Amino acid sequence: MEIKIEWSELSERQLKDIFDYYSLEVNARIARKIMNRIIDRVSILENNPLAGQQEVLLSDYLEDFRYLIESNYKIIYWKKENLITIASIFDCRQNPKRIKEIEPLKPNPSDKL
Repeated sequence: MEIKIEWSELSERQLKDIFDYYSLEVNARIARKIMNRIIDRVSILENNPLAGQQEVLLSDYLEDFRYLIESNYKIIYWKKENLITIASIFDCRQNPKRIKEIEPLKPNPSDKL
């Protein structure tokens, strides 16, 4: 079964923000390099969808959130059947508990019923 990878709107926006930040603060070449490294890291999931560790800070959720690390970034994803959704790209230089503050990742209390 072929694995398909999709990027959430949030993760696409975060990837663009990373690119924009490094383009302004350093240069476009470095920004592309960082962005491409994140995308390349995600590509390993096509052959090994459970490569990432489980994200314990998101263990209260219905989804089995996992993550990969690339440089300063935690690539948070979940797998359902043959679809992997990249949920967020979290900057690990922040307080780790802020992961729970990411709006699309907040659990809906009624989902657990």
